[in-house]
Amino acid sequence: MKIGILGGTFDPIHLGHLRCAEEICQELDLENVYLIPSASPPHKSKEPVTSFKHRLAMTRLAADSSPFLEAADLEGRRPGHSYSIETLREFSRIFPPHTDIFFILGVDAFLEIRTWKEYDNLFDYAHFVIITRPGFQADSLKEVLPDSHLGIHRKDGEPDLFVAPSGKTIMLMRATLMDISSTRIRELVKANRSIRFLVSEAVGIYIEKKRLYR
Repeated sequence: MKIGILGGTFDPIHLGHLRCAEEICQELDLENVYLIPSASPPHKSKEPVTSFKHRLAMTRLAADSSPFLEAADLEGRRPGHSYSIETLREFSRIFPPHTDIFFILGVDAFLEIRTWKEYDNLFDYAHFVIITRPGFQADSLKEVLPDSHLGIHRKDGEPDLFVAPSGKTIMLMRATLMDISSTRIRELVKANRSIRFLVSEAVGIYIEKKRLYR
């Protein structure tokens, strides 16, 4: 079994998130991609974030638009900040032992991975799928990979593929990049402007019904 994980603040989740998850799911032949809203994102501890209840509800509505996507609430069931290492450990306990977990994230987030909790243990639990941007070169990862401390090395003949001692891979992939941001969506709602075609119809209705971002 192969599954994907795409986490984020999702405030709100938008079509860019969904399109990325859908493409990676099909490209890697994953059974599902789990969309995981962060209950208490440590990197945004000083910024106001919409309640987890609303962000989870929007994520569930968004996931309903695809048979490949599923929302997961496990970070909302844990106290304190939401850390990726804890999420990966929990997924490893939930799913059968030989399940391949693919952790999906953007290249800018990956370049900050040294600041993550127990970052050196992350590669024991999941393959990493790094979504690149136009013009990005794999050599730009040299500040992070290869890392003599972690034992990660580039696979021979595969310029966009790295391998950790655990056997887990770190791969660079392209996905359709949509110029959409949750920040911009919140700004548009506050200005009483349309967010149609930026979020799924169900999410747009939810935002209007609950008077979010006003």
